[in-house]
Amino acid sequence: MNGKKRIFIVEDHTLLRAGLRALLSQDPDLEIVGEADNGRDAIRAIGPLAPHLVLMDLSMPGMNGIEAMMDIKRRNPDTRVLVLTIHKTDEYIHESLRAGADGYILKDATHDELRVAIRSVLNGKTYLSPDISGKVIYGYLGVGKAANVGSSWDTLTHREREVLKLVAEGHPNKYIADYLSLSIKTVEKHRSNLMKKLDLHNASTLTSYAIEKGLVTT
Repeated sequence: MNGKKRIFIVEDHTLLRAGLRALLSQDPDLEIVGEADNGRDAIRAIGPLAPHLVLMDLSMPGMNGIEAMMDIKRRNPDTRVLVLTIHKTDEYIHESLRAGADGYILKDATHDELRVAIRSVLNGKTYLSPDISGKVIYGYLGVGKAANVGSSWDTLTHREREVLKLVAEGHPNKYIADYLSLSIKTVEKHRSNLMKKLDLHNASTLTSYAIEKGLVTT
């Protein structure tokens, strides 16, 4: 890499964001030029800063990482995006890649793996955590595709999946509305849509479905 590479961090957990900043600041080839705790603020800040790389969380209040990534890539096509997340299910991986992610790494990765991922993405390569690379290969080869065609899961929007996750975690509508910067009526509409699309009729069955899909763990 020639010269310092500008990094922007998008992560809603303050301690993790501070830890990433401290870790990456130790590298003389990298410069942290900004940070945000949600997608909307990230989009506003990234334009003038023109970072080489954005480290992007997926689950955030307001605008989530996938929505933000699509907007960032549209406005700044030369900016590389490395997803840093806890999610390892097929749906999150494939949606991130479709949205323009240049790399996908899990939050339980080592510091060394994170450094390798950053360098790979900055050098124009695609980096996938070893734990999820097989899922991507199987997905592109079409393994299991027949079982997924027309599935109810595929009809859910990303926002509906976020609401599903929060419902399954036991949060009331008011909390979900505040967390996602939505009105309570909008959250109620999302819950109603979820139940219709999935043919599930109460919070307990929604929770079971979310566990089955890997959105939450028991």
